[in-house]
Amino acid sequence: MLSKKVILTGSFGVGKTSLFERFINNKFEDKYLTTIGVKVGKKLVNTEKGDLSMMIWDIAGEVAQNKVPTSYFLGASGIIYVFDVTRPSTYRNIGEDIEYLKSINKLTTIKVVGNKKDLATKDDLDKLLKEIPLSVDLFTSAKTGENVEKLFHEFALEMVG
Repeated sequence: MLSKKVILTGSFGVGKTSLFERFINNKFEDKYLTTIGVKVGKKLVNTEKGDLSMMIWDIAGEVAQNKVPTSYFLGASGIIYVFDVTRPSTYRNIGEDIEYLKSINKLTTIKVVGNKKDLATKDDLDKLLKEIPLSVDLFTSAKTGENVEKLFHEFALEMVG
């Protein structure tokens, strides 16, 4: 069976761990828990093109070179860059962050995901799309579960295909 490493990264408090928990364990915790270092989980994803064992690394904190060891990104087949749709500070440097991620792992597929969709209106999201300099692949809500399975399923399809 095919196995791939996927990294969840982005700023503090954007919901990386909540997405991780929603996808791996179908749970959501309202209280904020800071991830220290890295948390790793595994889930089998069945796709039309075959099954994939996803090793998901939930990385603490920031993307910046001086905060997260680059070794965490080595061997990754995919990176999910998560930002909070309600906090501009979490997507203000998105272009630089994505360029940095591409520089440390050139072969990796990168998805840009706006989380906490449940806290924004459609108008908020439309305005946000105009502010962000690159395309957003999906808006999710770890709290409600909206688009979480879709995110990981589509990602698995790309990696299997």
